Amino acid sequence: MIGQDNINLAPPLVEAGKFGELVNAGQTISSALSPSDNSLLVFIKNVNPPLMDKTRSTQEEQPLYFASMNTIPSSERRLLLTDTLIIFTAFQKLLQSAASQEPGWIQSEQCLTMIRKLAIDYVNFVKECWVHASQPIPRLEGPLQFSSDHYRSLYTCFSLFVVLYLPEPGYEQAPVGDELMEWLNIHFIEPSTEEGDQLSALEHPWEDESFWPYLTRSILRGLSKASRFFLGVLEQHPSERLQRLTSTLIPLIESQPRLMNFTAERDFAYAIRRWSDKVRALRIDMDKVPEEDRFDRFENWWERMSDIVGVLEGRQDVIQRVCEELGADWKEVAVAWGIFVDPRMRREDMAEVAAQILGEMPADPTDAEDMIHAALFSGQPAEALQHAHQLDCWLSAHLADLMGALQLIESTPNDDSGLSTRDHYILSYADYLHSDPALWRITVDYMYSCNALGQSRADEILLRVPLRLHEQNLDLKVESGIRAGDIVGVLRDVNKTCFEYKRENVRRTVCRIGAQTLVADKDYGLAISYCISAEDWRGLGRIVDRVLDEYVASGASKFTQYALAIAPSVQELRSQNIVQGVFMHRLIFAVRYARFHELVQKQEYQDASSDLVAIFVEGVAPTSWWAVVLCDSVQFLQYTSALLFSSSSASLLLQKLEEIFIRTSQGAGADYLSVLTRVIKGRSEKEALERLKTVRLALARYFARSLVIGVAAN
Repeated sequence: MIGQDNINLAPPLVEAGKFGELVNAGQTISSALSPSDNSLLVFIKNVNPPLMDKTRSTQEEQPLYFASMNTIPSSERRLLLTDTLIIFTAFQKLLQSAASQEPGWIQSEQCLTMIRKLAIDYVNFVKECWVHASQPIPRLEGPLQFSSDHYRSLYTCFSLFVVLYLPEPGYEQAPVGDELMEWLNIHFIEPSTEEGDQLSALEHPWEDESFWPYLTRSILRGLSKASRFFLGVLEQHPSERLQRLTSTLIPLIESQPRLMNFTAERDFAYAIRRWSDKVRALRIDMDKVPEEDRFDRFENWWERMSDIVGVLEGRQDVIQRVCEELGADWKEVAVAWGIFVDPRMRREDMAEVAAQILGEMPADPTDAEDMIHAALFSGQPAEALQHAHQLDCWLSAHLADLMGALQLIESTPNDDSGLSTRDHYILSYADYLHSDPALWRITVDYMYSCNALGQSRADEILLRVPLRLHEQNLDLKVESGIRAGDIVGVLRDVNKTCFEYKRENVRRTVCRIGAQTLVADKDYGLAISYCISAEDWRGLGRIVDRVLDEYVASGASKFTQYALAIAPSVQELRSQNIVQGVFMHRLIFAVRYARFHELVQKQEYQDASSDLVAIFVEGVAPTSWWAVVLCDSVQFLQYTSALLFSSSSASLLLQKLEEIFIRTSQGAGADYLSVLTRVIKGRSEKEALERLKTVRLALARYFARSLVIGVAAN
């Protein structure tokens, strides 16, 4: 598992070197593991907590740190995580399509071919990561988070899984020896090319102590080109008997049957029998060599040659001994078994063979890679996943995903965790991804591929996606529009994810959260849009109230700016007939009142006065705002250039004004005067009524002017 040896908190709970002071104060650092993921809660607590003081209503505040147990992926590591998501997603779509097919389709040749292709895509991508990590190039971010050897381990393990458990369709029952030898030669190169070059440069290579080990291993690995070359060198050996034996051995090496060269296994089996007869004949010739002729000036060449022939004969004891002498491990013995001991060995036979070999040559328990190989060879995929998880949770998750589809592991949920084996490793990997909040999209993609438990955890992550991914913008005083763009971008991605996975309740909740965040930035237009999307009518009402409060707090100009931003929402709601009632009326009032002030700012007084009357005629103004709107009418009532109100309109204003006075006298002043009292920063209803008396006076004068002008006109 990928974890951290040390977790550094910023700022630190205790300064470096001052932990002793904390202990002397009777406190220590404590922690608690999350029951649902790999996060850790760290806090300071008293060693001997005092008895609770019942007279205290609150506890002393202490900082709580939520830390991840995992190391946050570096940029180089993210390449693996993000790019292999494409393969994972394609595999999930394949499994989803299997649900619409006939039962058992997933085990069909067509489906297995596609699964094998996707598995090979994983292998190829890990190989690219290994090659990239191996390049001796300058790295601006410092040393790699994971070494090239780590990626090489992932490469060897995933490719072995493909060889053993995802053969080409039609080859499930075919001998597996050649494929395993190819895997071994690709990933564990022996003997080295450099060693061969050194030997080939010598006049008499057999005089070098590394000659026979090099030749033996070349034959053991099936490296026919190198084997033929150095066997050809032995034809120049001083011993004529060795020369004759070598001349017989070369054609045997060249003609060793390979499955790939045959169209039918029956023909392959027949060729193996004939070839084995020739090897036995060579053994008879060797046994005829007298003891005194089996040595040259350097060593017993006959024993060296006998080992090679013993390998070709498929003698188990010889192969194991030779491998041990060459410094090879159990893998080389197991692979050689499928070439020399039992060339027709099938995948289903490998587990029994591996068990026998591992019983005498155990895998290295300190090497996770070697333990994974051993488990895969032994036909124990569940055990392989355990070791893969220790090596890298990426490997265990993607192997488990494939194994689950191939029915190689138990699909029944565990009674304790409620998770299947596959889901357990997928969610563990998702927890690792979640150590970096910026990887939330990938995290939920993996979680939503699991059962209801995993999906509920994905829901929680979506509900907590940080909307302010660029919080530093606030410190840099970046425009609010840019911050809003960041928030909207994240919300758009979250909404898209919710739609993709059909999480409508989550989507609505996220929209509500987004609306609240936008309200905090006073982006009321966008906030209203997200309330509508969430069908959060109460939230919409609260936003309208916030916009109206801007009139009180910031004045008409700011209020107009904010209220006009929510104007498009009125048309949207009306066209869709989504919501009616008090929420809609308040929204319409805020927009109409803002347009009124916009007309006033433009000095379009005739239209402004018409809008003011319309607010009362249409009945959209809350009673608490009547007094404020009536106060706005004073400037129009006192306008000297023209009479802006008709007599009926002026009478309506007077009617509303008198209703306020009457209702206030009846004890309902709070319903009519609360907003005006705040606007004039008054301390009582009396001050608000005094302000309204100026409206009454202006109306009286307006009626008088109207009468005078009317008489003059007559």
